[in-house]
Amino acid sequence: MLIRKAVYLVSSPSFDKCPKADRPEYAFIGRSNVGKSSLINMLAGNQKLAKTSASPGKTQLINHFDVTSAAAEKSPSEKWYLVDLPGYGFAKVSQSSRRKWEQMIENYLRKRENLTMVFVLIDSRHKPQKIDLEFISQLDKWQVPFSLVFTKSDKEKPGVVKANVQAFFDALLETWQFLPRHFVTSSEKKQGRDDLLQFIQECNQR
Repeated sequence: MLIRKAVYLVSSPSFDKCPKADRPEYAFIGRSNVGKSSLINMLAGNQKLAKTSASPGKTQLINHFDVTSAAAEKSPSEKWYLVDLPGYGFAKVSQSSRRKWEQMIENYLRKRENLTMVFVLIDSRHKPQKIDLEFISQLDKWQVPFSLVFTKSDKEKPGVVKANVQAFFDALLETWQFLPRHFVTSSEKKQGRDDLLQFIQECNQR
């Protein structure tokens, strides 16, 4: 897949204020500080597209980006939405603000009719975190299609990353029969970019 254009479109406070649901939509979500903005920028080939921040909890709205891509150089263009969702877990906000975020995210995930795939970002430097496993379990209950994206693979030794990914799958297999699609990525080294974009391309053509 070639990205021809990727631009910020709008930030919405609720799913019913989102842009018209007239094209495939791919949402990215994860714990605060998992490297979501860096991954989005890496995929889009634009380091300034999504705003990165050292302080967790910076994304507080549903952020839509308008993407135009093509399967190959001379192929016709396709349009789709890339969505940056607020992180879950640790963030220095009040309980009421956190609950409001959670409700906004739940409504979006369960009611957004053109949502094609949710990419759940997992920090590959750490062993399985309860909060990630619980969020994935919730997606399964809501019957929301999702894939896993393990981030920051360049920040740890390959053997540690591999062991952490396997440990995550082992934790899932305690209650799951089948494992979801997964990708191991590094925003700095652009690892996983082609595979992720190819997967989005395949989903667009279904």
